[in-house]
Order: sequence, then structure tokens, then C-alpha cells
Amino acid sequence: MVISAAPLIYLSVFVGVLLLVEGIYLTVFGKSISLHSRVNRRLELLEKGTPREQVLEQLRKEMSQHMKRTSIPLYSILAEKAQKANIAFTPRQLVLIMVALAGVAFVGLTFGTGAALPVRAAVAVAMGVGAVYFWVNGKAKKRLSMIEEQLPDAVELMVRSLRVGHPFTSAIGIVAKEVADPLGSEFGIIADEAAYGRDIAESLKALAERMDMQDLRFLAVAVAIQQQSGGNLAEILEGLAKVIRARFKLFRRVKAITAEAKWSGMFLSMFPIAALVGINVLQPNYYDEVQNTSAFIPAALIVAAFLAVNVVFMKMMVNIKV
Repeated sequence: MVISAAPLIYLSVFVGVLLLVEGIYLTVFGKSISLHSRVNRRLELLEKGTPREQVLEQLRKEMSQHMKRTSIPLYSILAEKAQKANIAFTPRQLVLIMVALAGVAFVGLTFGTGAALPVRAAVAVAMGVGAVYFWVNGKAKKRLSMIEEQLPDAVELMVRSLRVGHPFTSAIGIVAKEVADPLGSEFGIIADEAAYGRDIAESLKALAERMDMQDLRFLAVAVAIQQQSGGNLAEILEGLAKVIRARFKLFRRVKAITAEAKWSGMFLSMFPIAALVGINVLQPNYYDEVQNTSAFIPAALIVAAFLAVNVVFMKMMVNIKV
């Protein structure tokens, strides 16, 4: 039996390139950029002595730079996700990282495999772009999930602040100081914008649209209605906090109910690919007798099409709207 290590080399190169993106990110911006940091990034920048105006300008630039550069080649595919993830890299830096990672992958494939030059070049480009896309997508999902978890506690903190007599702007500022990232820095930006004259309801609406999060839209609408018609904002936000917690609890229940179906769909989608890789590793010459026939390429394309349809339908079946 002849064992081919080529598929494992391709996988190892891709994983290495993916880890390299995270390493570059943490090296350039430090641990303060990590979502696991207990002290939010805005406070850490202020503690270093950076003026408040410069911190606000830097954070606003980071949160709005991605959707302004969708015309850059290769960048439009991840601009929206990069905005939600609040990636501090500029769009041009991300594109340069794609190119650099593609070069690293090409070198790794050159030394690790004997594939033809066009194949190595195409796979290297796919790995460079794919690694950045997977990394940004993972960051976006993680950040949105953390904001959803932090929001009810943040709203309840604002309720307690209002009930002891603080104005709403001070309640926003308290959330910015007491809550960790990612929500802490986002509310810190709102507090700074309010200090320089921007309407808080408008800032909250902009945050909700940028994150595309329904609970934040509820908060922005509640604050806007209270500003126009009056009322007890503490009671309004208390009811909103209960609604957000109930929605979050329902989402978790739906996620638990559909977990088995999601994993089944993932297994059914990945098993053919895993089987193909396993066959190529254990028996590299398995398809030699049929790969030169006229029916091999059409059959392979049909199988790939059915696999893609399977992924789409399995995703539709477990995508329950709440």
C-alpha cells in the first residue's frame, strides 16, 4: 500500500496560514484587541495617555473603514463581515495580508508537494483568500455572540444607574467603564459622541444597523420614543431587558433543539470530502483506471453539485426564524 501525504500537507499548510493571520493581528495590535480582554480596548487606550479625541477618532475609523472600501478587488467578499468583526486592519492591509499568505502557502506547497506550478499557484491564492475569510468570519460570529450575551446585563446596568438619579448619558458612560469588550468599547464610542454633541438615539441606531442586531434596534427605538414622548426610561429599559433575555433564552433553546440536525448535516456534507481525502492518502492510485475516461469529469461535477445542494438544503432546514 502506498500512502500519499499530499492531502495532509495541503491541510497543514492551510491551518498554518490560518494561525498566521491571528498571530499577525495580535502582534500588531497587542492583546488589547482580543475579545477575551477584561479591560475594554477604549479604556486601555485612554490609560496609556492617548487623548480622548484621538481614541474616538481611531475607534470610529476602525468601525467604519471596511464598508467604504468595497470597490477594492477581493475585498468586497468580506467587507460586511470585517465591519461586524471590527477588524482593526485597514482594507488595504487585509488585501496585502491575503497576498502575503498566498505567497507563504505557495512556498509551503512548493517544498511539500510535487504539484504543477499552475495548481500550486491556484491553491495558494485560494488558501490566502480563504484563510483571511474564515478568520474574519469567525471573528464576526464570535463578536456578535458576545454582544448578544452582554446586552441584557448592560441594559440592566443602565436601569440601575437611572434609578439612582444618573442621566442617561452618564448611564451609557458607566456601561462603557464597567462592561468588557466588545460592548464596552461600542458604548464608550456612543458616550464620547454624546459628549461632543451627537444624539444618543442616533448613535444607538447607527450601532444597531452596523451590527445588524434586532435587540440593539429595540434599544435604539425605545430611547428615541422616550426622547420624543417622555416617560420613565428606567421602566422602559427594564422591560426591554426582560424581552432581550427571553429572546436570548428562546434562541438558545432553538439552537439546542437543532444541534443534532446541524451536526448531522455537517457530517453528511463533510463525509464525502473526508472519504476522498482518506482514499487519496491510503490509495493514491485508486482512480487511475477511470480518471481518463470521458465520464469521469461529468460524474465528478455532478457529485460536487449534489454535495453543494445538500449543504444548502441542510442549512435551510435548520435555519429557524424566531
